[in-house]
Amino acid sequence: MSSLTIRGLRARYGHVEALHGVDLDLPAGGVTVVLGANGAGKTTLLRSICATVVRDGAIVLGDVRLDRLVTEEIARRGVAHVPEGRGTFPNLTTDENLQVGALAASDRRAAAKRMAQAYEWFPRLALRRDERAGTLSGGEQQMLAIGRALVASPRLLLMDEPSFGLAPRVVAELYAILREIRRAERITMLLVEQSASAALGAADRVYVLETGRVAVAGAAGELRGDPALRRAYLGV
Repeated sequence: MSSLTIRGLRARYGHVEALHGVDLDLPAGGVTVVLGANGAGKTTLLRSICATVVRDGAIVLGDVRLDRLVTEEIARRGVAHVPEGRGTFPNLTTDENLQVGALAASDRRAAAKRMAQAYEWFPRLALRRDERAGTLSGGEQQMLAIGRALVASPRLLLMDEPSFGLAPRVVAELYAILREIRRAERITMLLVEQSASAALGAADRVYVLETGRVAVAGAAGELRGDPALRRAYLGV
């Protein structure tokens, strides 16, 4: 398990700054959710951790300064990113997609066990293992993207809008599986979401971003239990 600490994070696209001194603390083995409207900086936050945008500030995973590393090295240090839109390889089979995730693992024998574990976490995928990813449903593709990330045994799992475009029933199923994975694996997770209801039920800690700044931070239970905060920042 590894904690993540972010201090004074700024990120920009060209001359336009998208994050303005963001501070976050993610407890080791916990689930932290970042909420906010479109344009709040949620996706930029994940890209900053992975060094795919220009950024300044301290990003520390355990005792490793991620802000001093390039994207490939960050992945090798145990950061897995499930981007918005899932990012599966549509012409590869389900099994071949999981094998791509195994390429990032240092221990191939352990990666084979993790592939078997991914099918246990997501039994739907086991039924579709020889079918091309492009033929899977949206929910199945999201499960495949998460399963592929888990095969590499990450220390930190980043997920961008995992509920996007999915039916409420599928979202509930996906978050139930994530809670099980969290309990069994104790992987530190950072999710960004627009939909608050499902995310709040899975989170330990919540941050709300507004135009690149932290507007609210606290325990998930505090936000769930405060009607004023829910109306002001979550619209629920």
